[in-house]
Amino acid sequence: IDTGGNLTEMASVEFYNAVLVPGFINSHCHLELSHLRNVFPEKTKMAGFLKRIWQLRAAEENIIIEAARKADLEMWKNGISAVGDVSNNNLTFKIKSSSKIHYYTFIESLGFSPDRADKAFDWSMNYFVEARNAGLDASVVPHAPYSISKKLFDKIYALAVKENSILTMHSQESLQEDELFRLGSGPIFKHLKENLQLDLSFFTPTGKSSIATILGWLPAENQLLLVHNTCTGEKDIETIQQERSLKNTWFVLCPNSNLYIDDRLPDINLFRRHQLNICLGTDSLSSNKQLSILEEIKTISSHFPQIPFTELMTWATCNGAKAIKISDWAGTIEKGKKPGINLIVGMDLHKLQVTPESKVRKLI
Repeated sequence: IDTGGNLTEMASVEFYNAVLVPGFINSHCHLELSHLRNVFPEKTKMAGFLKRIWQLRAAEENIIIEAARKADLEMWKNGISAVGDVSNNNLTFKIKSSSKIHYYTFIESLGFSPDRADKAFDWSMNYFVEARNAGLDASVVPHAPYSISKKLFDKIYALAVKENSILTMHSQESLQEDELFRLGSGPIFKHLKENLQLDLSFFTPTGKSSIATILGWLPAENQLLLVHNTCTGEKDIETIQQERSLKNTWFVLCPNSNLYIDDRLPDINLFRRHQLNICLGTDSLSSNKQLSILEEIKTISSHFPQIPFTELMTWATCNGAKAIKISDWAGTIEKGKKPGINLIVGMDLHKLQVTPESKVRKLI
């Protein structure tokens, strides 16, 4: 009902002195890493973070499952209606299939050595089939340019074309990633060689950024979510435009995770100038203190106060819904949809801006 500003008391109508928005879409999360909350130190840079993940992610199954269950409930209470969630195993499948939240599950494949490509892909395919059998929307995706061989990329490519699936990938999360591909050196190179003990004799640096190196190894027609983009610059965007359409390419920002690991944020103003499709994610509790899209909005707003609240809401709701292809029921408040309804309180209603005191209250 559009009252035209003439608000009158009506039966069965509730009035709120706050802002009503659709349920949030968390476009990037790792539910299965929720047991790592408050475990890792901050600002270790990417190689330091990868080393700790490699060393500490293993835990008893009941601990992982219970932490994931609590994180799922936390996201629901924080007004999140849907999640693009990364899985390396099946421990969270039951939680996700029975959750009030809708999950799109990205089965993450890893293997930088070409010798491991067949085994890594078969491993991912087993979980992909299991996820589908559990009633979950799912696809097999690459983890990141620095953890996937060309041979494994080719296998993921073929399956993505066959399934017309949504793809996602961690991209340019750190300068160390580009250093690996441009120079064949740096902390990530050292991590691969010393911690993972990989024989890197096959690897030849390309002299190009990571995204420029591997983008042609993914099908241009498939929906692609590039996650983090902390170090993505003008030339990288031009490369992406040359390789694929920006209409089916989504740039997922996880600002609190970026600050937690690398102590820097993406050039969001650059992305806005290029009118890129932006959506928001929390990443995992291994690199974030909470799973809240509103907290991600607060962080962006504090560093980029010129971005209008309405634009931030677009990133947090309808863009995320489009990115994981659920906009038929989520992302906007329209007749026939069931997006969930959030109330944001503690806002500056005159300037229409979030404040440090802003909180989300889930109404529906």
